[in-house]
Amino acid sequence: MVSEDQLREGFQAERPRLERIATRILGDGHAAEDIVQQAWLRLHATEEPIDNLAGWLTTVTSRLCLDRLRVRIPEPTESIEFTATEADPADDVVLADTVGIALQVVLDRLTPSERVAFVLHDSFAVDFEVIASMLDTTAVAARKLASRARAKVRPAAPEDALADWEIVDAFMAAAREGDFARLLELLAPDVVVSADAAASALGTPTHLRGSDEVATFFNGAAAAAFPVFVDGRAGAAWIHRGEVKVAFDFTVEHGQVRQLRFRADDDVLAGVRRREGGRERK
Repeated sequence: MVSEDQLREGFQAERPRLERIATRILGDGHAAEDIVQQAWLRLHATEEPIDNLAGWLTTVTSRLCLDRLRVRIPEPTESIEFTATEADPADDVVLADTVGIALQVVLDRLTPSERVAFVLHDSFAVDFEVIASMLDTTAVAARKLASRARAKVRPAAPEDALADWEIVDAFMAAAREGDFARLLELLAPDVVVSADAAASALGTPTHLRGSDEVATFFNGAAAAAFPVFVDGRAGAAWIHRGEVKVAFDFTVEHGQVRQLRFRADDDVLAGVRRREGGRERK
């Protein structure tokens, strides 16, 4: 039997993430705090066994947000039709290029279900099967809802899109300054962080997935990282007393960080070159 103290500790550990979910779905920080408090009250009152506390709290928080949105924004009367045997074209759709600011700008254009499906999947990497259970629908329908929302919030590619090195440097600056919102803008929703064996031995994380988890890790970090080239790509590196310890190898796609790998193999570090902007430092 889980004690009340254990439940409280577990809830407090999850609270920051729950507030981010609720804030992004509702677009209102004060309402999000109220929703998360309601989630705590439901947790405190429940008598059902909970095997996965984080998942349970995510589901309850999302459903409370959905109820709040449905009061503010009624669902459209038309239904969404699907053919169960057909492949869902959303499976091949690239995930949204931006979430935070763009979502707020078009908040009123999304139905409650679209908003929940989009935010949970594209920003917090929640599986469509789980989202479907929250929305009382199918995984195929949940994918379609997220795809519709994605189409509404994705901005046209600007002609003056930033170069890869500018994305990398903006990301590292946001990390050092603790600009969580900017980090989320620069990260692809399904971003993955990994590490080679040498970097892992030095204490870098071996696997992070999703913009929220990656932004949380980097928020306020990377003060000792400097701009470099890694295998000819714009990246960064932890340099201690003039010696490169770990290289940050970035993969940038469509103006966002899609992948980041910590690398510390000797042959990789030997090829690292300091840079200034998009050019090698002389």
